[in-house]
Amino acid sequence: MAIASVNPVNGRTVKEYEALTPAQAAEAVEAAQRAFLGWRRTSFAERAAPMRRAGAVLRDRATEFGRLMAMEMGKPVAAGEAEARKCATACDFYAENAERFLSREDAPTESRRSFVAFNPLGVVLAVMPWNYPFWQVFRFAAPGLMAGNAGVLKHASNVPGCALAIEEVFRDAGFPRDLFRTLLIGSDAVDAVIENPLVRAVTLTGSGPAGRKVAAKAGSVLKKTVLELGGSDAYLILEDADLEAAATACAKGRLINSGQSCIAAKRFIVVEPVRERFEALLVAAMKAGRFGDPFDRDTEYGPIARRDLRDDLHGQVRQSVEQGARLLLGGEVPEGEGAFYPATVLTDLRPGMPAHDEEIFGPVASVIGVRDEAEAIAVANASAFGLGGGVFTRDLARGERIAAEALECGAAFVNQPVVSDPRLPFGGVKESGYGRELSHFGIREFVNIKAVSIA
Repeated sequence: MAIASVNPVNGRTVKEYEALTPAQAAEAVEAAQRAFLGWRRTSFAERAAPMRRAGAVLRDRATEFGRLMAMEMGKPVAAGEAEARKCATACDFYAENAERFLSREDAPTESRRSFVAFNPLGVVLAVMPWNYPFWQVFRFAAPGLMAGNAGVLKHASNVPGCALAIEEVFRDAGFPRDLFRTLLIGSDAVDAVIENPLVRAVTLTGSGPAGRKVAAKAGSVLKKTVLELGGSDAYLILEDADLEAAATACAKGRLINSGQSCIAAKRFIVVEPVRERFEALLVAAMKAGRFGDPFDRDTEYGPIARRDLRDDLHGQVRQSVEQGARLLLGGEVPEGEGAFYPATVLTDLRPGMPAHDEEIFGPVASVIGVRDEAEAIAVANASAFGLGGGVFTRDLARGERIAAEALECGAAFVNQPVVSDPRLPFGGVKESGYGRELSHFGIREFVNIKAVSIA
């Protein structure tokens, strides 16, 4: 079986890779387990040295990795370079903070001494998506390896070059050779890896159906999972918002990564007194985004990662229009080869329309009009998803209250687009998954939280 990467700019095959056989995948897991047995006994200082070097490798090779991401999934090269550097910040963050996050915690009891220890689990399987082909991996791998675990990666099948490059980063940084292994396997081979008794836990970032399948399999063999699934982030635009700033931020949040982000802004819930003005500003801001060849350094958003995904996206737009949505911008498939789709704005959306209810993975903005703040919150929370969300208002106390208390999501931001940051926990609720990555919460997901009491 061959695994191919295809350039979404022109639909041509970049390179084909031979998939591992089940026996080869099992051998890679066994090699990772052997590496783990030594790695778990290292100090945090010993782990931090190669982790810092991994950060340096990422920075030194950012241009190369940016081009690789552009070639395999269409990310603009400047954004790909920034992604590589962001991965480096995660390496630095956990190299600096892992020991503090996992230091023993005293727990006074009647015993002479009681404390909580945090011990590594072993080999962790990561099933990762293509949209942030480096960042998604490093936000699992940096804390996981610093905690003393080993990692095996089943990456999306359209970014095999990125998957192998990440393995090479860890090898070049001086980690034990087999501590992090890439498994070039198809989705149909994942169950066998989960069932492998040497695999102790699974983390997945991806679609809801993929998350359900992996969670069911892992549950059947009693292995912990962390799932970061889809999102349909709602941004509330209230009557007292700075509309110009809000429209600029919302367009940025919608166009980032060509709209192919779980936490990209997707639904713009606007109170009626300011809706018309906001729509005009949003259309102008979306139209101003520089669209084109991802190898052009001035490009802000490029093609959709695959042509079939572009076609699915267009189908969601057309079906919404057929059901009564109004098209304010875009919505037409460009002529020519490749998987391009233009910035698009839809309004007059209602429940039952794809652009209202479903995750829209592309540069398509959905505007939903509401009467007031209360209805805006109700519409935002009516979604099956709960990953990120935001609110735009000049009243910061009001914004903080809504973000902290009212929105049902894992991350809520005021007057800015939602972003992931190593210093903040990342994850969702409802059909956006469970568990957390990043910050001290993320590094504790895949450790044995052990109670120790001494009489």
